[in-house]
Amino acid sequence: MHASYYHKAHACIMVFDVQRKVTYKNLGTWYTELREFRPEIPCVVVANKIDADMKVTQKSFNFARKFSLPLYFVSAADGTNVVKLFNDAIRLAVSYKQNSQDFMDEVLQELELRL
Repeated sequence: MHASYYHKAHACIMVFDVQRKVTYKNLGTWYTELREFRPEIPCVVVANKIDADMKVTQKSFNFARKFSLPLYFVSAADGTNVVKLFNDAIRLAVSYKQNSQDFMDEVLQELELRL
């Protein structure tokens, strides 16, 4: 993604499609890029399309565990866990914004004051 998409982000929701393995394999690349531009913001991982096969909720996904990220099993189609996911992500973002000591946030604040 273009670097401007990360500007002022206070949380990240990384979604993969449980029916398309390539989307899960891309999480590492996406996470590396995210941390390049926003090293400290909270991030959650979302396994989407669980309505297609509920057995997937019994699986363990190493990516989330490896980086100690919360993992949500959701279905955008039927709404399973979508509200919980967004409520939690918003709470994380607000908490981050209120307590941030991220150098990038300080730089962005300084630039805004000068504009």
